[in-house]
Amino acid sequence: MEKITLLQAFILGVIYWLSVGNLPFAGLWSLQRPLVCGTLTGCVLGDPAAGAMIGASINLVYLGFMSAGGSMPADMALAGILGTAYAISGGLDTETALALAVPIGILGTIVWSGRMTFDSFFVHMADRYIDEGKYNKIWLANVVYPQVLCFLATAIPCTLAAYFGANYIEGILNILSGKVLTIFQVIGGLMPALGIAITLQYIYKGESRVFLFLGFLLAVYSGLPLLTLGIIALVVAIIYVQITDSKQKEVMAGAVSSDEYDDEEDD
Repeated sequence: MEKITLLQAFILGVIYWLSVGNLPFAGLWSLQRPLVCGTLTGCVLGDPAAGAMIGASINLVYLGFMSAGGSMPADMALAGILGTAYAISGGLDTETALALAVPIGILGTIVWSGRMTFDSFFVHMADRYIDEGKYNKIWLANVVYPQVLCFLATAIPCTLAAYFGANYIEGILNILSGKVLTIFQVIGGLMPALGIAITLQYIYKGESRVFLFLGFLLAVYSGLPLLTLGIIALVVAIIYVQITDSKQKEVMAGAVSSDEYDDEEDD
């Protein structure tokens, strides 16, 4: 078992802050995915390969992840960072790491809700700056103060959880030894299937069903590398969009000409 130092825990906290802080070129569009932040966690803890593999396993649960209207059903970044950190430091297998990561991701929604609640005060602060004519201070309410709050609400709790939580993993595993730990492993093994099932409910619809089966057949029987399959998928997607777009334009043109013909008959 490897102990996580306070410096390593703090770096993990900073990674979590960058993952959810909505900063330009970072955060929700890059670092938030468990595959990415799990790999970074592995780099911090000295085992990037294990971090990438554990992060990829956790990422399977969130393949169908959607955040609509500002809601956050789960915190992927926190699940990826702490799940990977606990797995590496405690020597856990992938199934047990998944069973720990999913509830951690659900707890992370509390951080998101708290941030969104307190960030509303900064909106009124910006309104006050506008009323007072202090336009040079608006950026403070829009950027600086929310990021300071975000850092305090994310980096510090994640640092404490990584530092103290990892040191208690061994004791927790001893308590959960035997049948209880086996149950955790079974639950963790089912999590990727749940993530794939959620994803399929969005993919397996309408005309996209054909492409799902076609991609499966190519991946299994063609023997082509992943990069080549990705390029083929991109080309097929471009051709499909072009054909669909041209058909829509033809239908719209036909509808317009039909309306003009009806107007001429009325005249």
